[in-house]
Amino acid sequence: MLVHFKNLLYVIAFSFLSIAAFSQEQQSTIPKWYSDKGYWVVESNIYKPLDHIIRFYDNDNILLYKEVVTGMRLDPTKRNVKMKLKQVLETNIVAWQQVKAGKEKGNYVAMELGGQSRKAGNKR
Repeated sequence: MLVHFKNLLYVIAFSFLSIAAFSQEQQSTIPKWYSDKGYWVVESNIYKPLDHIIRFYDNDNILLYKEVVTGMRLDPTKRNVKMKLKQVLETNIVAWQQVKAGKEKGNYVAMELGGQSRKAGNKR
């Protein structure tokens, strides 16, 4: 009888542990700066910390827009910068979908961040 009770106790303990393990599923939280429509890439140079190249892509890895931002320090790890880049990305995706040729239209990043910019094709 003691062996039967011990086996029953093991079964109950195993049941509780398995229920607890299945109920703790990972709930991934998606950050607000994440866009499900596309992504951006920020290129910086350690020797020129005020110059950046920002490229915006859709989910099919098609380049939507490219901008060279000069004269401002851009920290892509800050949430505020990420939110503004998301806003520019989604604006460009809408423009790309409407025109299907929106490569380099304007200074969206510079306008959003309040700095100067020049188009990628222009030489100094």
